[in-house]
Amino acid sequence: MLAELRPGQSVELLKALHILTREGRLNQDSRRKLKQVYHLYQFIEPLLTELSQGGHAPLLADHGAGKSYLGFILYDLFFKALGRGDIYGIEWRADLVQRSRDLAQRLGFARMQFLDMSVADAAAAAQLPERFDIVTALHACDTATDDAIAFGLQKHARFMVLVPCCQAEVAACLRQTKALSLSRTPLAELWRHPIHTRELGSQITNVLRCLHLEASGYQVTVTELVGWEHSLKNELILARWTGQKKRSAQERLAAILREFGLEDALGARFGDMPAIS
Repeated sequence: MLAELRPGQSVELLKALHILTREGRLNQDSRRKLKQVYHLYQFIEPLLTELSQGGHAPLLADHGAGKSYLGFILYDLFFKALGRGDIYGIEWRADLVQRSRDLAQRLGFARMQFLDMSVADAAAAAQLPERFDIVTALHACDTATDDAIAFGLQKHARFMVLVPCCQAEVAACLRQTKALSLSRTPLAELWRHPIHTRELGSQITNVLRCLHLEASGYQVTVTELVGWEHSLKNELILARWTGQKKRSAQERLAAILREFGLEDALGARFGDMPAIS
């Protein structure tokens, strides 16, 4: 058995996900991919352990699931032995959804379901439960991360685990108002050059998301997913529901929107927040 694999890990699963070769070996790319998923598992496993106390069957929604690397690893390493709980993989590409369904059936992963829809459409989907314990979104591109947060709020998620990717929306807004901003404040130098516009746009987007979560009653931790040598999209946002909605977070969020001229573009998204019972 390869030293990199966790005890009890299904070799058949890793071969089906093309993380292992047919000969059961790891190449450089698959080793990097496996390290990312395992590292994220280290953050999620304690949450699942906490949620499964007292015989509770945890429900997890994985948004932008892609080939469902994360969902399959979570099921294989935790849900399978637990004997209860379900994972819902949500992915808009129908071919990937069907591939995941076929693999789950072949492996006997009966409590995995896969839905062919966008993150934004999932909140209104009748085939999904009214509540979820954990919402994950690994590299959900641009506004899909915001859709996952909105889903988590609507579904009363106790935890959200988010790795944002390719945030382009705020950068586009900054570009549109760049000339006006340069005449108004020297801080606009922070996004005068295109590469800085893109980087600052990503930074602002994630700061707004964290403030939104705090204002909605979550305790937020931000850390690295893996080392920067493995992925440039490396920011991991962990949110735990506490019920303590921070008025100061909402006030600062509104102030940032005003300062960067983002009220029209993003004001509605970060406006009223549903209560969590």
